[in-house]
Amino acid sequence: MAADPRFDDAIHAPNRLRICGLLRPVDSADFAVLRSALGLSEANLSKTIRSLVDLGYVRTAKSASASRGDARRTTTVSLTSLGRRAFDGHLAALRDLAEGRLSPSVEHGDG
Repeated sequence: MAADPRFDDAIHAPNRLRICGLLRPVDSADFAVLRSALGLSEANLSKTIRSLVDLGYVRTAKSASASRGDARRTTTVSLTSLGRRAFDGHLAALRDLAEGRLSPSVEHGDG
């Protein structure tokens, strides 16, 4: 079923859009993998992920690292079902815009 086109200002910010795009085709991704793929600092990525967590679009989980012998934990990040719907709707709205169809729905912004 196709997503309802819904432009989402919260996702549209470049780093948020890129994070959602990387997470969409996978169950989850390691924080370090996202940081490397996006070329962001740890602090910037943490802040951006936190904003998506606050919206309910992503969730994080910490677990012991299987590849390290120390007590440090790894963080994985995944899209929630709400985040998947929001991202899919945002992409549908961008497609409509690119094809000359304006979508009347705008989320988290003044349109």
